Amino acid sequence: MVGLVLGAMAGFAVSFLSARSPNLQDPDIHSEYVKIASGTDSISAYISYPDRSEPVPAMIVIHEIFGMSDFVRGVTHKLALQGYVAIAPDLLSRRGGTPSSPDSARKLIASLHPDTITLDLDAAATYVKGLKAVEGAKIGVIGFCWGGGESLRYAAHNQSLKAFVMCYGPTPKTYFDYAKIRASGFGVYADRDGRVTQGVYNLIRDLHKVQVDYRFKVYENTAHGFLRTQQPPKAEAEAWTDILAFLKVALNKF
Repeated sequence: MVGLVLGAMAGFAVSFLSARSPNLQDPDIHSEYVKIASGTDSISAYISYPDRSEPVPAMIVIHEIFGMSDFVRGVTHKLALQGYVAIAPDLLSRRGGTPSSPDSARKLIASLHPDTITLDLDAAATYVKGLKAVEGAKIGVIGFCWGGGESLRYAAHNQSLKAFVMCYGPTPKTYFDYAKIRASGFGVYADRDGRVTQGVYNLIRDLHKVQVDYRFKVYENTAHGFLRTQQPPKAEAEAWTDILAFLKVALNKF
């Protein structure tokens, strides 16, 4: 059902900032690339900080199957402007970084081992937890497309997370232990994305069986990747308002 939301979201309210291109000169945030130790190697990550004097929650941003992009950097900016430290690891760092060709990026993503992805996400989580700017007990994850599925998988691995957001992430093809998830979750889905959206009801059933707090919404007149394409603008704005409202509550529950 289009527009269905599981879990009450009444009373949530946040100001929405429209999509902005990466801008290193934005006076309200500071953004940079950093190198992070991960196992015996290092990975590259893009991080944005809000202009705040007190520690704030942090969000790990998992990119699409296209790897690091202007869209991903823009997401970190959007989150920083809302008061979060946001870090986006380039999960293709071990393959030389995200290539310029989307087709090449997709092929490299397909070659990644799940354990290595987890190792690199753990590295990003450890890095932000160690920052003075971050309130270390309040960490969440958000992923898009391929990264949406990875955000669910990572929430099952990292039980210290407070929130996870799946943006049109595929339902896992193989079952894993959803009962390990301790974070609250929110799913963003497109009504013209049958390949992904049809699977959400089975996912909801499985998550609710083990009492995972997960709600979702299907947005009207949208296709897969609509947060990146910003089409239609009204749905993109609505989805971001819902995401930010969810994070505001989920990251401050305890």
